[in-house]
Amino acid sequence: MQITVKFFAILRERAGVNEIQIDLPLHDTVAAASARIAQDVPSIAAMLPRVAFAVNQSYVPATTELHDGDELALIPPVSGG
Repeated sequence: MQITVKFFAILRERAGVNEIQIDLPLHDTVAAASARIAQDVPSIAAMLPRVAFAVNQSYVPATTELHDGDELALIPPVSGG
């Protein structure tokens, strides 16, 4: 299956792109996608344990199963006052 991975804020800056397409085996989870992204985009690998995930614009846990055509957004933690 193929999914679109969208990067936001510092992740986009470090990755150097807004989004990528990745191929995964059927029934893979967000956690498996994150591991694959760490391999494909090593410049953001250290940040991935702290990001929030959204599939098709809804926040999800890492155990969520992905489906062909899904959009996976990686959202870094936000700090502020």
